[in-house]
Parts: sequence; C-alpha cells; structure tokens
Amino acid sequence: MQIDEKLVQYLERLGRIALSADERAACEQDLQKILDYIDTLEELDTDGVEPASHSFPVANVLREDEVTNAPRQNDMLKNAPDSRDGCFAVPKTVE
Repeated sequence: MQIDEKLVQYLERLGRIALSADERAACEQDLQKILDYIDTLEELDTDGVEPASHSFPVANVLREDEVTNAPRQNDMLKNAPDSRDGCFAVPKTVE
C-alpha cells in the first residue's frame, strides 16, 4: 500500500485535525515507514509459533484471606476523643 497526500487528508478529516503542508509531508513519510516495517515483519516465518497476548505467563497472585487480628470494638473506641453507644461521636456537619 502506498501512502499519498489524498490518504493523509482523509485521515485528517477522520481525526478532525488540521495539518500544515510540512506536517502533512512528514506524516506521509512516517506512515509509509510504518507500513514498510509491517511488510518486513510479514516476511518472518511464524510457523509453529503459538499466538500470545502477553510476553510472560499471567497468573493471579491473590492470597487467601485470613483474619489475623480481628479489631475489638472497645479497643478501637479507646483511641476516639468521644464515643457514644459503641460508636465514634463526631461533630455535627449538616444543620
């Protein structure tokens, strides 16, 4: 596939961007380099190569949930400046 000015102008419209003449020429060259590189990659022999979505194996690294130090209500309320009926007492914020 050959990248030309008409295609770059079409991509400008799709992307809703405006390029100057210099930017359009640079974009045309860059897109052509990308397509040339893809053509180079297509020459590789990939027979017998399994498709991969990651370069390394992905596994869940979750641990089991274990209760080690269950909080005790009375112990937690000892640190509160004020408590009532087993709850933290805070200043009123809404009238």
